[in-house]
Amino acid sequence: MNNGYATRPPSARRQRLRASLAASGPTVAPGVYDLISLRLAERAGFETLFMSGYGVVASALGLPDAGLANGTDMLDRVRQMALVSESALICDADTGYGGLINVMHTVRNYERAGAAAIQLEDQVYPKRCGHMRGRKVVPAAEMEARIKVALDTREDAGTVIIARTDARTDLGMDETLRRIDRYARAGADVVFVEGPESTDEIRQCAATVDVPVMINMGPGARLPVMTPQALYELGAKLVIYPTAALLAAAQACADAYGALGAGRIPDGPSYPFAEFSQLIGFDWVERFDARYRDLDQGSQA
Repeated sequence: MNNGYATRPPSARRQRLRASLAASGPTVAPGVYDLISLRLAERAGFETLFMSGYGVVASALGLPDAGLANGTDMLDRVRQMALVSESALICDADTGYGGLINVMHTVRNYERAGAAAIQLEDQVYPKRCGHMRGRKVVPAAEMEARIKVALDTREDAGTVIIARTDARTDLGMDETLRRIDRYARAGADVVFVEGPESTDEIRQCAATVDVPVMINMGPGARLPVMTPQALYELGAKLVIYPTAALLAAAQACADAYGALGAGRIPDGPSYPFAEFSQLIGFDWVERFDARYRDLDQGSQA
């Protein structure tokens, strides 16, 4: 009986992600930040999802993604999402939340919780959100050490290790290219370039490494938001849209609360109540109750 929990094991989700990365065409991962956004993304047909640090910190803590969330905060959300998700989850692990031993602890726990891919970055700890200026990065050798620890720690060779660099903003494109080359040579399965400032820079990144290049699309970036296919034609293989649903949901909430605050009934688009109840699982709860009703009544006798 389908009871709302994931039926596909984490190893199968990881292999699905690797197969997608090896196939032709872009791999697209919309940002998810809570369990409702996750279910809606899966209902829309996405097989790869990006657990956005920006979105998780905002939705779970009501705080900015500025190093305020710790590894336990994020691990809780990884567990919750992986428990119900059939999709491959790419999980933001920031810098690993400390030194190299913290990287080991984070990778082990994320993987055991069900992450299909773990994203680590070369910022100093505590980190800052990618759209913020003044982000500082550690020496490339320190990030290579993080990658080595991640590779040595993972228990499933299918777990994808993503190495992100934030060097572009303060250190320029030459340093960015040097770093992604080093990170790929260190064994990263995917390199993530945060903040490219032109389409030519994306082409340069793709030409520099032999592993898939990941690109982030969202408001606040130097580049306009582009389609997955357009980015794929530039050389990007993995494309994430971390805030697309988060900002749409925030606007819908603001409109509804604004209407109520003004004494009006919200009249914007609304998800049908019956369909929403089915989305979050009231249908299988009813089937569960029907199946075990006699046993439940017997226990109360």
